[in-house]
Amino acid sequence: PALGFATLVGVFALVEVLIRAGVINRFVVPLPSQVLAAIPRIIAEEGIPHRFWQTTQEALWASVLLVVVGIGVGMLMFRFRLLRSACETWVAALASAPVVLMYPLFLVIFGRSATTIVMIGFVAGLPPVILKTIEGLAGTRTVLLDVGRSFRLDDWQLFRKILLPAAMPSIFVGLRVGLIFALINIVGVEFLINFGGLGQLINELAERYDLPGTYAAIGFVVLVSVLFFVVSERTERWLSPPT
Repeated sequence: PALGFATLVGVFALVEVLIRAGVINRFVVPLPSQVLAAIPRIIAEEGIPHRFWQTTQEALWASVLLVVVGIGVGMLMFRFRLLRSACETWVAALASAPVVLMYPLFLVIFGRSATTIVMIGFVAGLPPVILKTIEGLAGTRTVLLDVGRSFRLDDWQLFRKILLPAAMPSIFVGLRVGLIFALINIVGVEFLINFGGLGQLINELAERYDLPGTYAAIGFVVLVSVLFFVVSERTERWLSPPT
């Protein structure tokens, strides 16, 4: 952590020097010192706590849906080979689709509301969760399954005691990637439809050409991402079997 923080400070210092030297245009990238100075201002004037909490809630609901639906569908496709053969390619294709461009369709279905934002984030993050769940379950070592069968474990016991613990690292990789996709689309749709959260704030500050405030708001988006990554890492450690 100390090395990471020092690296971050060093990058900010380098950017500050390059901007002041005229290498980087300050009308495109503001001085990092100005961005830091803008943080107290936007917290006091722009309702950052409420906006931060709204974006966090949307990301939280999207992540809950990803866990329930994404892992569930992945397990179902692993269990039924015909379903996997029929749908796995389509799921992979969905991962490369620009879901955010379908926001007009979601607006028609769910209206201009937080539900639209959550559902777009959920759909965008679904493919990696499904694919990594299948990969983790399919990659379980055969010897572990043979040992389980030698103890006369039924299918449910094999899944609960062997398959799921073995697949957990891969599943959490899928959840992290899915959360990245979800958060990108959540903030992007907030920006596009100008509805609540940090995405709306970035839109408003950009329209005012308040560059330090805009970059400071982007920093709070990064903070949301870091928060969810820390929670996912701690959850994985808690759920992982002891070695």
